[in-house]
Amino acid sequence: MYAIIKHGGKQYKVSEGDFLNLDHFEAEAKSNVEIDEVLAVNDGSLKVGAPFIKGAKVVLEVVGEGKDKKVVIYKKRRRKDSKLKRGFRRQYTRVKVTSIKA
Repeated sequence: MYAIIKHGGKQYKVSEGDFLNLDHFEAEAKSNVEIDEVLAVNDGSLKVGAPFIKGAKVVLEVVGEGKDKKVVIYKKRRRKDSKLKRGFRRQYTRVKVTSIKA
């Protein structure tokens, strides 16, 4: 059984027991978060919402928070002695999918 959920403008395909790194949101560790923006559920037969399935929920347990690896942005203009180097680390919230209710 799997579901396709929407969170933070992105779509994720999840099954029970999966771990996800979602965009950072405020939540306590060991707390449960319910997402009701479920686009599709497959439990033997595929159910697709328009755009969401009414009554469907995915329950997530917050495991912790962290930062991704650094992405280096480097811009250089030739012959101009113009350089720009910046780094970026995306903050995320790590969650575990505990149940899918269709």
